[in-house]
Amino acid sequence: MTESSPSIPQEEVAQLQKKFSEVKHSINNALAVMMALSEMSQRRPDYAEKLASTVLAKAPQIVTSLQEFTQVLNEKAAPKS
Repeated sequence: MTESSPSIPQEEVAQLQKKFSEVKHSINNALAVMMALSEMSQRRPDYAEKLASTVLAKAPQIVTSLQEFTQVLNEKAAPKS
């Protein structure tokens, strides 16, 4: 029994590309905020608490976004029986 490679319709590929772009943009924004707060906390230690709370809030959001995208991608790419 051989597994056939998945065939994803072009419109679904376009949807996946759009979703990936959204996830990438969201991650870039979160990391930019964390980097800015990190730089600020080096100059002003009172920003360290804001940085810590931002990281604690944003990191799980990033992980969740990646997990959701991976799940959708795996569903689309799974061989059809």
